[in-house]
Amino acid sequence: MNLSTGPTARRRSLLFVGRFVTFLIVFYLAVASHPGNDKVIVPFTALIARICATLLRWMGEAVTVNGTEIRSSSFAVQIQNGCNGVETALLFCCAVLAFPAPWKRRAAGLILGFAAIELLNLFRVVSLFWIGAHYPRFFSESHTVIWQSLVVLWGVLLFLLWAKPPDRAAAPAAR
Repeated sequence: MNLSTGPTARRRSLLFVGRFVTFLIVFYLAVASHPGNDKVIVPFTALIARICATLLRWMGEAVTVNGTEIRSSSFAVQIQNGCNGVETALLFCCAVLAFPAPWKRRAAGLILGFAAIELLNLFRVVSLFWIGAHYPRFFSESHTVIWQSLVVLWGVLLFLLWAKPPDRAAAPAAR
């Protein structure tokens, strides 16, 4: 394994960071704009709320949904930006797009990574609602300390796994 730290490796690292930051700025501006937020993010967040409510109903919870709010007779959550998985997904997508890899591999990474982040986020929202409804004293810590950290770490782990070079030794040598 060659862990080069010469000028070429530094240049590649700087190019990655430059592309990553550029993508972050572009995506942030697109998501933070009123049209981007109102026409894409809010409807996406409402979809998350509907899916989570369906999962909660399967678990026996009597919930209703109004936009991005999930409510029962004893508890309610409003899924806001920062709780919809979009920020972690955007960080992941920016890293994948900035990484030097074939576009086919990037496309697969974007689709699978986004899906994996959002699946974990669905589990997060459902579990937080359940905790809030049944163990409200644990809701705040579960929300801010545990789940926020886990979702971001999940995005970082997914990127590291995706960016890892394929194991060439496992493939049979062509003759």
